[in-house]
Amino acid sequence: MQKQESKRVLAVVNDLFFSVKISDAAKRAGMHVEFVKESKDVLEKAKLKPALIIFDLNFDSVQPVKLIGKMKGNADYKGVSLIGYLSHVQGELKQKAQEAGADMVMARSAFSQNLPQILKRHAGML
Repeated sequence: MQKQESKRVLAVVNDLFFSVKISDAAKRAGMHVEFVKESKDVLEKAKLKPALIIFDLNFDSVQPVKLIGKMKGNADYKGVSLIGYLSHVQGELKQKAQEAGADMVMARSAFSQNLPQILKRHAGML
């Protein structure tokens, strides 16, 4: 079993605004963030046990809900926190992500507001 890299975050995000926001918050939390844009890369890099994987649940080309389901059903990814964010009006997508095994699903605004605390908690600072 590989050791968890507690200071690393994978971000499956295609939105420049959120990419910058996540980068800045990760830097302040003392974490390294790596942006991933291909589903096969997510599965491969997640085996290195990052502290957290952030999914933009609207990043359709990587099929985030399907990825979450694959990861939650596989021992290789045990212990990795999976957080997704979406528009507050996407109740059905939120339910699908939760059923797939996401640890937390938040509206974009709540995710954006709570991002510094989320990253600090996963970095072991809180």
